[in-house]
Amino acid sequence: MKTLARLLILTTFCLSSVLSDAATPASEVGKFDFMTRSVLLNNGHRMPIVGLGTYSLSDEQCYNSVTTLLKEGGRLIDTAFMYHNEEAVGRAVRDSGIDRSEIFVITKLYPTQYDEPQQAIEDALAKLDIGYIDLLLLHHPGEGDVKAYKAMEQALALGKVKSLGLSNWYVKELKDFLPKVSVKPVLVQNEIHPYYQENDVIPYIQSLGIVVQGWYPLGGRGHTKELLEDKVINEIAKDHGVSAAQVVLRWNLQKGVIVIPGSSNPLHIRENLDLFDFYLTDEEMSRINALDRGEKHDWY
Repeated sequence: MKTLARLLILTTFCLSSVLSDAATPASEVGKFDFMTRSVLLNNGHRMPIVGLGTYSLSDEQCYNSVTTLLKEGGRLIDTAFMYHNEEAVGRAVRDSGIDRSEIFVITKLYPTQYDEPQQAIEDALAKLDIGYIDLLLLHHPGEGDVKAYKAMEQALALGKVKSLGLSNWYVKELKDFLPKVSVKPVLVQNEIHPYYQENDVIPYIQSLGIVVQGWYPLGGRGHTKELLEDKVINEIAKDHGVSAAQVVLRWNLQKGVIVIPGSSNPLHIRENLDLFDFYLTDEEMSRINALDRGEKHDWY
C-alpha cells in the first residue's frame, strides 16, 4: 500500500510542478500540501517539503544516501559547494533512472565564490551535470553577496537555474538585502530545531511570501542525541507510535518549515520520509514549542 501511495503522490507532484502561477491562486503560495508533500513557491514552481541534507557526507556516502532517498520516494536533495559532494549528488540523480523533472536539487554558492559568481555557477552546473539547478542559494551573507545574487538572477533568466534563495539570512539581513536585488527569493534556509526555533524570524519570512527551510532539523551533529532523548518529545512519540525524529520533523512541517535531515543510514532516511500518517495536536505542538532555548548549534 505504501508503494502505491508513494506512486500516487509522485504522479500528483510531477503534474502539479508544471502548473504556472497563473493556474494557481496567489493565496496558495507558501502553503504546504500534505497530499502531494509539496509547497508552491512564489515563482510558480513546486518543491517537496521533505528531503535529504548532504552536509558532511563523503562522496560514496553521499551517492548511496541520495540513491536510497530516491528509491524510497524522496525527491528533494540539498547540497553545496562547501560540502564537496555536488558530483556525487549529480551522479546519483543521473543513475536513478527517474525523470529529471521529478527531482528537486538545491545547491549553494559560498562567500569565497562571490567575487567570481558567474564562474561559480558554471562550476556548480558542471559538477552536478543534471541540466539545471532547481534552487540556487547564497550560503550566507558576505562581501559581494549582492553581486553574486545578481549573477544568479542572470542564470535564472537563461534557464540555468529555476529558483533563487538565501541561507542564514535573518530579519535584519533580509531588510538590508532585499531592496538591492530584483528577484525575490523563493526560500530562506536557516538553522531551526526545537532548541532553536526562530519564532520571530519564521513568521517574518513567511509574511514576505518566502518559504522557510530548516537545516539541522534534528539539532545538528553533536546535539542530535540530546534532542532525540528529550523527555517531552519521546512522550509524544510514544503516544503516536513513531520515533522521536519523526515527531521533531513533523513539528517542523506543521510550523511550515521544510525539512532536510541528513543521514547515511538507509533505515533513518526511510523513516525521515514517513511523516504523513500522524498529526500533532495543538497541545503537543505547544509542548514542543516550550522547549525553545535559543540555543544555536552552528556559527552562522
